Amino acid sequence: MNASLTPSPNMLRALSAEHRQRLMRVAREVSIPEGTRLFDEGGRADRFWIVRSGRIELDMHVPGRRAAVIESLGHNELVGWSWLFTPHVWHLGAQATTPVRAYEFDAAAVRSMCQDDAALGNDVAQWVGEVLAHRLRTARTRLLDLYAPYGAGSTI
Repeated sequence: MNASLTPSPNMLRALSAEHRQRLMRVAREVSIPEGTRLFDEGGRADRFWIVRSGRIELDMHVPGRRAAVIESLGHNELVGWSWLFTPHVWHLGAQATTPVRAYEFDAAAVRSMCQDDAALGNDVAQWVGEVLAHRLRTARTRLLDLYAPYGAGSTI
């Protein structure tokens, strides 16, 4: 389920080959079993992932209701953006809905790389900012789909 019409910006299109290679040097390959909770809202955002295969759902806590699934992420998509922005706390939750293979990145190491190289930092900030803008649009659309009065005629 992807409530938006455009795919989330991915690292392959957003970063130069040199910057992708530098980031990939600090990545580690991980396997995430189906049903694994990667993070919850309010938890410490100390890592992020690029999905190689499988699906991860982003969800949002809704008081008195089941968590609302905001977006389903797959191949080459970024899982987690909260690691880049102070106070480094997750704004959504995430769970693997299939077995997932991903590249995992240590957030502190990437932030340090970005501080040491302004061009890399700018590219990463631009990429993550585009992902964040996409996720906000998707969350708004999804929440309107779930909770707006039927026939409200809301537009984006």
